[in-house]
Amino acid sequence: MKYSIKKQLAFIFIVLLSAMQVLFWVSNVVLLERYYISKKRDNLMEIYTVINDWSNRELVATEEFDEEIQKICSAYSVSFIITDAASNTIKTSINDADEFNRQLRDIIFERSDDTQEVILEGVNYTISNLLDQNGEAEYLVMWGNLDNGNFFMLRASMEGIHYSADMANAFFLNVLMVVAVLAVAMIWIVSEKVGEPILELADLSKRMAQLDFDARYQGNDKNEIAILGESFNLMSEKLEETISSLKSANLKLQRDVESQIRIDNMRKEFVANVSHELKTPIAIIQGYAEGLMEGITEDPESQRYYCEVIMDETVKMNRMVKNLITLSQLESDADAIMMERFDLTDLIRNCIQSSEILTMQTGIHVVFEPEQEVSVWADEYQIEEVFRNFLSNAIHHAAVSEKRKEKLIEVALTKTDGKVRISVFNTGKQIPEESLEHIWDKFYKVDKARTREYGGTGIGLSIVKAVMERIGQAYGVINHEDGVEFYFELEVA
Repeated sequence: MKYSIKKQLAFIFIVLLSAMQVLFWVSNVVLLERYYISKKRDNLMEIYTVINDWSNRELVATEEFDEEIQKICSAYSVSFIITDAASNTIKTSINDADEFNRQLRDIIFERSDDTQEVILEGVNYTISNLLDQNGEAEYLVMWGNLDNGNFFMLRASMEGIHYSADMANAFFLNVLMVVAVLAVAMIWIVSEKVGEPILELADLSKRMAQLDFDARYQGNDKNEIAILGESFNLMSEKLEETISSLKSANLKLQRDVESQIRIDNMRKEFVANVSHELKTPIAIIQGYAEGLMEGITEDPESQRYYCEVIMDETVKMNRMVKNLITLSQLESDADAIMMERFDLTDLIRNCIQSSEILTMQTGIHVVFEPEQEVSVWADEYQIEEVFRNFLSNAIHHAAVSEKRKEKLIEVALTKTDGKVRISVFNTGKQIPEESLEHIWDKFYKVDKARTREYGGTGIGLSIVKAVMERIGQAYGVINHEDGVEFYFELEVA
């Protein structure tokens, strides 16, 4: 973009940065060496104070003075010499004292203005720039007399000061170049950051123009652009809410239609199944009732048999109706789940005892030996319904197996990970593999003749499925070599 704000901001910042760097560079070149000389002058004043103090105490000749003066002179790269009025060397920090002594005499007695430039002059001392006789070396010197009358001179090479200033300037120049590169990169990034929300708003407006109301401004700043972005978001939210309401209403309508279709299909299936299941007992009742009315037999025993058949079929129909009502209530959630804590072992024991006459008549041996009492959380009435269906199913299908040589039902409780599995095993034939997934369906019968024989309705396992799915617990069936095991699980209290 030719007139991009990003480029304009980047140009302005780069110009400002360049100007500041040039200013810093010029200041460094002009002032850094003067700053070094100023600091070196302060060093000379500090050393002079130390020497004068030790001289006043007449301790210049001691080892303690040698140690302290050597340490401070080494730290500041300064040489010194002390002489008496006759120019005899009293103390010096260098080995070649003669040349140092001669230089001191030349300064004091000849005071050559051609070789030195006075920087600061005090009562007893003078600080100046000094060239040696050959004009090759330049020094910063401090000379004069001590309070005790002796002469002194402190000398620091200007070559080191010039070198340090040049090195510092070179280092600063390299740093400026690196900083300049980094700063340009950072400026470009910052300008991108500034231009990005504007481009985002432009893209947002395009998307909204195309009716994409999911578009949102993502910036989290507090500036004017962010305020504009929030306005875009608010407008997009209102439009989204409106469309969401329309979509929700449409989805609800669609679900209602699907639910109505499903209910209609279930109603048709239910009517067909019930009609089929009731057709046989009604036909039997009708046939035997018509026979009685027509006086087909006058034998009291035969009449009694006819009545027993009618009563038996009536009981079966009554049982079927009750089961259908129970299943309907479970599937429609008409009754609330009453979660309560109860003794599962006691419930199972009572159910087994109530079926004891039937098991004895059919020659079935029931085994239930719990190791301990087990308390669970569930709807006690519905769990009793589940267990009774499993037990009744086992009683009607128990048979002698080649392995056990007897009709056997085994009830077991197994606790694992906060749950208890209740299993009901009966010896006999296995359930065909193709029937395993259908046995939980309403009115499904594996062996229709046998089911009809004992009065089964094909609804019991459907009730088990509805109860267990309602409380969200596992259930199932397992074929064994010599029989079938049904099971369900509950949460241990």
